[in-house]
Amino acid sequence: MSRPVRRGAPRPGPRQRGAPDRSSNAFQWRGVGPEERGRLPTVPTLNRCVCTVMWGPHSSALGPDDRPIAIVGRSCALYPGLPAPSLPRVRGEVSPALTSRPQVQRALQALTLTLEKLQEVKGRVLEALEQGLSRQSRAPSTMRMLPTFVCSTPDGTGETALPDAVPRMGASGNAIPPDPADLCSSAEKGDVLVVELCQSHVRTLWVTLTGDGNQSLQLLYRVFGMPGDVPRGSGAALFDFIAQCVKSFLEEIGSPQHRLPLGFVFPFSCRQTALDKAELISWSKGFQCSDVEGRDVVQLLQAAINKQELYHVDVVALLNNTVGTMMTCSTQEKPCEIALVVDSGTNCCFMAESHLLEMAEVTSGRMCVNSEWGCLGDDGALDDVLTPYDHRVDQESSNRGERRFEKLVGSLYLGEIVRHAMLMLASEQALFVRRNTSILATRDVLTTQQVLEIMDNEDGMAKAQGMLEALGLQPSERDCCRVQQLCRAVVSRAAALSAAGLAAVLSHMCHSRELERLEVRVGVDGELYRTSTRFGEILRSVVGLLAPECTATLVPSADGSGLGAAVVTAVALRLAAQRHKVERLLAPLRLGRADLERVQALMKQEMERGLDRESNAESSVRMLPTYVCHTPDGTERGKFLVLDLGGTNFRVLVVHVEQDNIHMTSNIYVIPTAIMQGTGEALFDHIIECIMDFQMKQELMDQVLPLGFTFSFPCQQLGLDKAVLLNWTKGFSASGCVGQDVVQMLRDAAQRKQHVALKVVAVVNDTVGTMMACGYHDPKCEIGLIVGTNTCYMEERAKVGTVEGDEGRMCINMEWGAFGDNGCLDGFFTSFDQLVDEKSINAGRQRFEKLISGMYLGEIVRHILLALVEEQVLFCGKPFDKLQSRDIFQTKFLSTIETPGLSLLQVQGILRSLELDASFEDSVLVREVCQTVSLRAAHLCAAGMAAVVEKMRENRGLEQLTITVGVDGTLYKMHPHFSRNLQQMLRELAPRCDVTFLQSEDGSGKGAALVAAVACRGAEPSSLQ
Repeated sequence: MSRPVRRGAPRPGPRQRGAPDRSSNAFQWRGVGPEERGRLPTVPTLNRCVCTVMWGPHSSALGPDDRPIAIVGRSCALYPGLPAPSLPRVRGEVSPALTSRPQVQRALQALTLTLEKLQEVKGRVLEALEQGLSRQSRAPSTMRMLPTFVCSTPDGTGETALPDAVPRMGASGNAIPPDPADLCSSAEKGDVLVVELCQSHVRTLWVTLTGDGNQSLQLLYRVFGMPGDVPRGSGAALFDFIAQCVKSFLEEIGSPQHRLPLGFVFPFSCRQTALDKAELISWSKGFQCSDVEGRDVVQLLQAAINKQELYHVDVVALLNNTVGTMMTCSTQEKPCEIALVVDSGTNCCFMAESHLLEMAEVTSGRMCVNSEWGCLGDDGALDDVLTPYDHRVDQESSNRGERRFEKLVGSLYLGEIVRHAMLMLASEQALFVRRNTSILATRDVLTTQQVLEIMDNEDGMAKAQGMLEALGLQPSERDCCRVQQLCRAVVSRAAALSAAGLAAVLSHMCHSRELERLEVRVGVDGELYRTSTRFGEILRSVVGLLAPECTATLVPSADGSGLGAAVVTAVALRLAAQRHKVERLLAPLRLGRADLERVQALMKQEMERGLDRESNAESSVRMLPTYVCHTPDGTERGKFLVLDLGGTNFRVLVVHVEQDNIHMTSNIYVIPTAIMQGTGEALFDHIIECIMDFQMKQELMDQVLPLGFTFSFPCQQLGLDKAVLLNWTKGFSASGCVGQDVVQMLRDAAQRKQHVALKVVAVVNDTVGTMMACGYHDPKCEIGLIVGTNTCYMEERAKVGTVEGDEGRMCINMEWGAFGDNGCLDGFFTSFDQLVDEKSINAGRQRFEKLISGMYLGEIVRHILLALVEEQVLFCGKPFDKLQSRDIFQTKFLSTIETPGLSLLQVQGILRSLELDASFEDSVLVREVCQTVSLRAAHLCAAGMAAVVEKMRENRGLEQLTITVGVDGTLYKMHPHFSRNLQQMLRELAPRCDVTFLQSEDGSGKGAALVAAVACRGAEPSSLQ
């Protein structure tokens, strides 16, 4: 039957989210063939006088299926704008006069829910749902929203469904397998044992999942009746009985001795902390075994199984039947992300965004949440829905005041609701007049199955008459009609309430995933849904009205508690195997405290060797003197020129240093490739021409200003204004420069261009400039850090063996990017680092930089992803050509993917923009790889910095060092976690150093001007040429 859905859903708040648009009568038709278009679906007919449903077709919409689908009051809940007139009698119908007694009208009206009331119920479910997900709630939610630690659905190639005929043990005791042609398989594979605790029995299953997609699933099972005293006896007796059932079952099928994973279906509220760890919160459904509540039921079952000497059986997963239902309805192409069970009890689970699950402390991916919505209303939230009959059912239950929603919906209670309604109407002389109705005071004389049979249009009246006569009530036709209407009202209300709860879950998922429209499969199971077509029709239709922004496809589940548990267990095994591979690949990148302390010690050792004149050449850390001997003290004043050369673009700036501020004006100039790779004279001539152009534009040609020269290439400084180029990097290869003083080459070019107004007073690199720029704002700043490439610091001059003099301090340019080039870090380089190094333009050099610099982190991630694909863990093992391309995975993607609160849908979008067809599981794994690589980089940077600050503290003979680090670099500034991870690990590695990090603003520009300003402090600029 087709079902209409309204478009457009407002999302103001939990109570209103997903409300239907009452102003529009437009419907969207889905799944309707041409022959059906233009004809309205069948609708319930209402008697305007009594506000009760008269189950018959609309006179203008007669079709093959003329049955009604809802009870709602004066207007039709499914179509609020459609009138619901009274109709003449049709087949299976009765005259309205038979139900028109005022007492009957009141009873039916009390059991009738309007669309507005259902919308309110949906809002209350949403409110309780979101309250249950959050730890910040002032009061505990009636919906517990328990994490299940099921984080993946099957990755199968077909529907995992059971046939109608489930295999049983034959007369000889041998298991009779089903016809494999009747089954579809998932890609999960292996032998799985399942044990299910039911209300009156224990069921054991053996499931073989082949994972080949060839419909070859094999399943055997056996049911063991449970002695009546077990459910209310001791916990030890219960679990011993379950273990004995497992042992008997294994003996019957041949008792295989290889390791057997077992999935345990335990249909009670549990607080799970892992897939195989679950503490029972409370018993229900007639169970009250002692010494179990608050204990781990997985451990209790495992201990009982071990007692039976079944040491090869491991309990690896615990779940309830709701989660099992979701899993059986999932395939790789069409995953199922919600399950609804309406059986003796009721429950709903769904795949929630993990970052919303404060109780689970998981931040990535999705996790199935068990809502435990049967307890909704225990706080009074449903009091306006409850009838006197519901109150009487509750009073007679073993858990008064608890599980109020379940008592409105669960099949365990529907027969009792009808019984109490009949009993009250009989006392009011509206039913069974002058009959002995004492039998109606007896509990459970009317079952839910009988209620469902009485509802039937064809045979319902006959069923009602037979059932009532069996009770000795001698019913009239009028009595049978009224009882039938009561049954329909109770079941319709249960379906509508279930729909309100499901609509709340759908709207929450749509909102939390930031979708305009959600399309999702909903696995459904339970006696009511399986046996009542009407229940399913009402459920679908009301959900469509209450959550019009969602398209929900209801998928009936077959044996969710059995096969579903097998699938969960198989998924757990698959994920465990994948996790083992992931851990093996990522383990070398996960550095422990001892590893980082070793790196810290090696850095300190290399620093000391680099400072010593005799061992300097052997150190991988050059420890170059900069001849910067002072940091700013606040007295610097004046106007300075700055030349900032560090790449294909360079800047010329004029910097005004005033008492309280620094003002800068700059121009950017381009260096053509032909000049970068030409001669040194041509390069420096071009630079001078650009300086002259800048001075002319700024009207500075007649002024002789001190110039600070930021030259961001490896140099050996022989003085503050003398630096010998060691080698070119960044694509430069101008001839005649290596081994030459770059300041002198700049001066020679000025002479050639007859530009005499050039006074170079200092040459610095960007790291020193960063320290000086931050030192202007914080006098304690004596360290400069460009994350990933270099560090400088103020060293005691007496410790610097490569220069003369023992007084004061001098800034040392460590050039720590080359740390490890001599092999001292070989033990920390992984195979992925080796691949990145081999493909770089300077293989074997700058090896520490290649571990921590943003320039290389994306490439490290790319090589790890390739390895995970090869291990069949990522992207289903598909070798995407795009992933083979160098630099396709830029470091900026790490920063974006690790952004807190970024949904998996957005991560998936990033990967798909790179032509990588990623699932949500893939997205979670890619995020983990990014986090691992960036965390290692931050921790290695912290280890290097710890060596620096500890050396400074020891040199100065301090118990506690307080110091500031001026820091720059895109990775530090843009990555969401890098700075925090760096600082946290630094505190652990150098606990006697109080280190503050201060972000630099234009270290290469402002910093160079301040170096020049400090150099000019107290001296005539002309004397510094």
